[in-house]
Amino acid sequence: MSLLLVADYLGVFVFAITGALVAQQKEMDIFGFVVLALMPAVGGGTLRDLILDVPVFWMQDTTYLYLALAAALLTFFASRYIHRSRNILLWLDAVGLSVFCVTGASKALAVKGDPTVAVLMGVITAVAGGIVRDVIANESPLVLHREVYATAAFAGSLVFVLLTPYIPAYALVSGLLVALSVRALGIGLNLSLPRGGPPAD
Repeated sequence: MSLLLVADYLGVFVFAITGALVAQQKEMDIFGFVVLALMPAVGGGTLRDLILDVPVFWMQDTTYLYLALAAALLTFFASRYIHRSRNILLWLDAVGLSVFCVTGASKALAVKGDPTVAVLMGVITAVAGGIVRDVIANESPLVLHREVYATAAFAGSLVFVLLTPYIPAYALVSGLLVALSVRALGIGLNLSLPRGGPPAD
C-alpha cells in the first residue's frame, strides 16, 4: 500500500469524524451522523473527480465508504464522552484539510499534468466537502471564517506541486506539513487575510 493511498484513507477517516462531530453538536440521530460524516469525507473528492472527468474514487474503491461509516459510528457511540468538541473539530478538520490538499493535487497532476490545475484541485478537494457539511448542518462554513483556511490548502497544494518534479519522495509529506502549519497558525494566533474596508459614504 502506497503512502499516498494511506494518506487518502486517513483523510477520509479524519474528515468523516469532523462531520460526525458537527452532528453531535446538533444532537442528530445516528442517520444524521452518517450523512454528515460522508459529506466532508467524500464530497470534495467527488467534485474533483467530476471536474477532471474521471471515475469517482469511492465508486472504484468502496473502502472509502466503509472508513467514513466506521468513523461515523465510532463518533456516535463515543459522543457522550467527547467534551469541547468544537476544539477537536477544528484540529481534526485541519488534519483532513492538509491531507486532502496534497492527495487531491496529486491525483489532478497525474490525470492532467498541469501544475495550475493540480493546485486548484487540491484546494477544491480540501474545502468543498467541509462546506457541504456545514451548509447541511446550518453552520457558517469554516472556509468563510476569519482564520486562514483555504489559504492553508493552497499553500500545501502549491508546495506539493513545486517539489514533486525534484524530490517526489518528500513532496507529499512536505505539502501536508506546510498546510497543517499554516492552518495551525491561523487557529492558534487567530491570523486572517486582509479584509476590505467599509464602503465610502
